[in-house]
Amino acid sequence: MALTPSISHAQGDDWLGADKALHATVSAGLGVGGYALASLVWRPPPVRLVAGFGLALSVGVAKELVDLTGFGDASWRDLAWDAVGASLGALAAMGLDVVIDTQRGPVRIAAAPWGVTLRW
Repeated sequence: MALTPSISHAQGDDWLGADKALHATVSAGLGVGGYALASLVWRPPPVRLVAGFGLALSVGVAKELVDLTGFGDASWRDLAWDAVGASLGALAAMGLDVVIDTQRGPVRIAAAPWGVTLRW
């Protein structure tokens, strides 16, 4: 019964509506931001990727759950575009991170007499 409003709304919910671009864009921004925040805590890019995607998708799911309570029009299509945006944003951030990391190369600590090379 709780899904009845979204089912009746689905008939007028276009896959390529203007609100879908907004869902994808905001989710992409959240995916990039989540990846950046995760870089402060975790080093491996795949972990950062999951964190960025997870943050963005969590916000999208929360928004749709709020819509289900009557504050908006809940839509599976909106959630699908949230997932697309979250994926693209987190993947773009990881791609940029990997490119920057390979260009930078290893960091050498000059103060260490034994010549330790660390990878940051």
